Amino acid sequence: MTMEQQIEARLTAALSPLEFALENDSARHAGHAGAASGGHYNVRIVSAAFTGRNRVARHRLVYDALADLMQNGIHALAIVALAPGEA
Repeated sequence: MTMEQQIEARLTAALSPLEFALENDSARHAGHAGAASGGHYNVRIVSAAFTGRNRVARHRLVYDALADLMQNGIHALAIVALAPGEA
């Protein structure tokens, strides 16, 4: 399973997103020192799980779902986390 598939599977299982988009941005960061420790990704998620939560709490939910991948496989993750109606 690719890293992209792992990220999508975990976030889908944890957050049941209404919308989900993932972009692998690693190629733009090739050669930078941290790039060897994992990829660079951009994720956009719309989920009812984010309703009533502030930005920090929303990001925490994403990071919790990807905890071990953040240590091995993901070097950088840009997150757009929206509740339904905010999209």
